[in-house]
Amino acid sequence: MGERKRLLRGPRCGYHRRHMRKIMLMTTGGTIEKTYDERTGELSNRQSIVRRMLRRLRLEDTEVTILELMSKDSLDLTPGDRHRIAGAVEEHAAPDSRSDVSAVVILHGTDTLQQTGELLLERIPRPRVPIVLTGALRPFEMKRSDALQNLNEALFATGLLEPGVYCVAHGRALRFPGVYKDRERGTFLRSENGKE
Repeated sequence: MGERKRLLRGPRCGYHRRHMRKIMLMTTGGTIEKTYDERTGELSNRQSIVRRMLRRLRLEDTEVTILELMSKDSLDLTPGDRHRIAGAVEEHAAPDSRSDVSAVVILHGTDTLQQTGELLLERIPRPRVPIVLTGALRPFEMKRSDALQNLNEALFATGLLEPGVYCVAHGRALRFPGVYKDRERGTFLRSENGKE
């Protein structure tokens, strides 16, 4: 874990290098990255598969740096794990950060995504860039998965959103606080007053 790798997309001429959008993509696991183990018949988080997902997308003038923080189901995340995520985000999104990224995207399990989003807002109330959390209800490897759609939407949204903490999924960008998972509808919603 903790591996960083740059993926360059789009033309590399001087103009495009100057106008390249730089995204820090952090992976934590969750359903979006679960893979099927033929021996045990289980879906589990073993290692990040985000590179396979990114190869399916055409991202012009976009440079994505991947930071693998952990590979866990979000129900297994500890308070220490969440603070580790927040600390990594602070390095790039805090107002005094010297990072050159234009946004941070976090792949996260949907069951406790709202807890991490609220912690990020608490620790970084005025981020200098958009912080976008996304996940999936069905793994990337399964049919009718929402994983690739949500990843694509999250990356696209970083070019449109103002600094803040968001959940992007299923065609919506919802700003924290007050984002929550509606289990009956199978999507994320935001409470009217910003609190669940």
